[in-house]
Amino acid sequence: MLRIVVACLLLIGAAPAFAADAALSPQAQALVAPVKDALDAERARQAALPPPTDDSEKLIRMGAMDQVGRRVLTKIDLTTLPPEEIAGARKAIWAPVEAADAENLKALLKMVPKDGWFLRSRYGDKAAAAAFHIIQHSDVAQWKRFVPVLEPLVVTGEIDGQSFGLMYDRLAISEGRPQRYGSQMKCEAGKWVPEKLEDPARVEEWRKAMGFPWTFAEYLEHWKTYPPCT
Repeated sequence: MLRIVVACLLLIGAAPAFAADAALSPQAQALVAPVKDALDAERARQAALPPPTDDSEKLIRMGAMDQVGRRVLTKIDLTTLPPEEIAGARKAIWAPVEAADAENLKALLKMVPKDGWFLRSRYGDKAAAAAFHIIQHSDVAQWKRFVPVLEPLVVTGEIDGQSFGLMYDRLAISEGRPQRYGSQMKCEAGKWVPEKLEDPARVEEWRKAMGFPWTFAEYLEHWKTYPPCT
């Protein structure tokens, strides 16, 4: 669950691609540097490996690139910077992550099978999960394309129901609609709060039906463990 939560968190905070600003103070540069360092280290690790033997292995490596910077980023508290530096630091910290996302998406779209998705039964759980994260971290056009493809696969067990719920909510919010499963959060006054719900009285029912391991109340409590948002 933590991996999904992290993916969801970082989608919400994402900023447009931005080259690292040399005008950032040494404090800000030191704060944001670990994200790029983590991505560079993962690239170097993968470069030393033999070529992937199949698409499943390739997806797993792409999934590692998707997650490694985000795992570091969630631990960084930009509110320790002077207020006037936060926006620039946020853009700088996201730049290497978004560059990796763009590389991943370009490669994945060339790999999409004819039947529309990377099925668990064919590619394995790790590869299928990696494909989901890459699309989840892409854009509205891709969510519109894949949400209808993924929905029937929940019933057959070829995709994790929670994964579908996350992408469904993300698309709903991007289109100005309330979310159904309560997976998407926003920043208000330095705190993470849920986006508007389609039906608060049914959110727990819908989460349970999709196999979310945490109740909505437990999910909200978990968000309190993250650094303040900006």
